[in-house]
Amino acid sequence: MIELEGVPELIDPVMVAAFEGWNDAGDAASTAVAHLDREWKGEVFAALDAEDYYDFQVNRPTVFLDNGVRKITWPTTRLSVVRVGGEKPRDLVLVRGIEPSMRWRSFCNELLAFAHELGVEMVVILGALLGDTPHTRPVPVSGVTSDPDLARTMDLEETRYEGPTGIVGILQEACTHAGVPAVSLWAAVPHYVSQPPNPKATLALLNRLEDLIGLRIPLGELPEDARAWQLGVDQLAAEDSEVAEYVQTLEEARDTAELPEASGEAIAREFERYLRRRDPGVATEGGETSFLRDPGSGRTRPPKPEQPGPESVPGGDGGAETGDGPEGSGDGPEGSGDGPEGSGGPDGATGE
Repeated sequence: MIELEGVPELIDPVMVAAFEGWNDAGDAASTAVAHLDREWKGEVFAALDAEDYYDFQVNRPTVFLDNGVRKITWPTTRLSVVRVGGEKPRDLVLVRGIEPSMRWRSFCNELLAFAHELGVEMVVILGALLGDTPHTRPVPVSGVTSDPDLARTMDLEETRYEGPTGIVGILQEACTHAGVPAVSLWAAVPHYVSQPPNPKATLALLNRLEDLIGLRIPLGELPEDARAWQLGVDQLAAEDSEVAEYVQTLEEARDTAELPEASGEAIAREFERYLRRRDPGVATEGGETSFLRDPGSGRTRPPKPEQPGPESVPGGDGGAETGDGPEGSGDGPEGSGDGPEGSGGPDGATGE
């Protein structure tokens, strides 16, 4: 029995989750949830027992000094609540942690118990994978679900992935079997610049999340950080002729794949986001925002696989987060549905 004392009754809550590790290339997904928590001053109300789910030789605890007193922080998963105000307020339940080492089914059941107790209406899980995508183009973000009805009503791709998976895929399937609507958003991170942070991929995930749930998300310094990141990678690539040539090859492949399908829907989606951000009626004092009920409905399109593999990630709704132009759906990296495949996760492993 989960007792959530001190947690107010939530308004149309959506759970947004991300996990460090295999499903988090460039730390893009976990950083996105951390950004939401920071911008909206989330309040932690629960933490899962680390003893139940983590191997401390893999994810070691850390020791720190607090006013001269030694304390230990254990690797775990924490839940917090943020209240998004405005004319039509809505709440978010943020889940941020580390991919568990064991007992994944129990882990997911515990998260779903919180979701049920809090009246969560939908679960959105963020992930990031490595792929053959150029850093100079909008980040491909694919939205996938295992629910055929949800895929149809929210204009998402229905996953057809088969192969190894991570906690993102397991949690999505657990939600589906429990009757909880669930969506996974995957950002493709260039494999040749995979080290964190990657603010451009984080920004793309937040833009796609904003479109999905119709919520204006304060971006803070992320757009500027994304521009600075791209300029830095540009400079590094310019210093190595082989890397510069490889990036050009990726650009040509991406542009060629997109050329036959002018992304009118992606342009419309970007225009709607622009209007939402400039509309003074959607913002309130103190950074609070209203919840818009009619998000843009862009359609993602599956690109041709770049390498042999059982499936390909649907080409995403890349954001125009660095001034590269409106969203487009370019070539997604190898993988499918709710997880990376081929070049795969941040450790270079294959699978979801």
